Amino acid sequence: MIDVPANLARVQERIRRAAERAGRAPEGILLVGVSKLVDVERIRSAVAAGLPALGENRVQEANEKIRHLGRPVPWHLVGHLQTNKARDAVLLFDVIQSVDRLELARELHRRAAAAGKVVDVLVQVNVAGERTKGGFAPEEIKGALEELAGLSGLSVRGLMTIPPAVESAELARGWFRRLRELRDAAGLLHLSMGMSGDFEVAVEEGATMVRVGTAIFGPRPR
Repeated sequence: MIDVPANLARVQERIRRAAERAGRAPEGILLVGVSKLVDVERIRSAVAAGLPALGENRVQEANEKIRHLGRPVPWHLVGHLQTNKARDAVLLFDVIQSVDRLELARELHRRAAAAGKVVDVLVQVNVAGERTKGGFAPEEIKGALEELAGLSGLSVRGLMTIPPAVESAELARGWFRRLRELRDAAGLLHLSMGMSGDFEVAVEEGATMVRVGTAIFGPRPR
């Protein structure tokens, strides 16, 4: 039996300790519980225990869960978004963390304007230039942000990354530091980085949002 409230409390304590090591206030870090393939009851128990935000990878799965759960906390899209799902994403999510190309940004702007909304977004950065991952290259960020600034349907709140898989969390530190440098140069607020295996290092390097799934909800079904 997975004790979701106990798992959540442990993650929150680990965030607190990591923040203190970095001389930061834990209150400045948003814990986004990634609920991909997690059943509604486990999600409900996490929210009841104080989880402040939920993250989903797919529009269709999020739609079903929001239909059952409503909006007790903000919903973040943290996975790859197909352009043809932009309209649904604008209507469903409070924050879209995975804006990884200009074509998508323009379509989100168009759909947000049609809905009379301004959508909070994060720009995804492919810090290591991995071919298997989406996102802007670090050298593309300045130009991308300049173009996004002209899209009134979007409010760019910060940067997001998924670093390369590494054997230990410490090996991800350099990628997190690189994203922080890009964020600072752009004058943005948020850094979404760090998942179950490395969120403490991400917090030490300045994350303002961490995306944690397995450490809260337990292993996903295969």
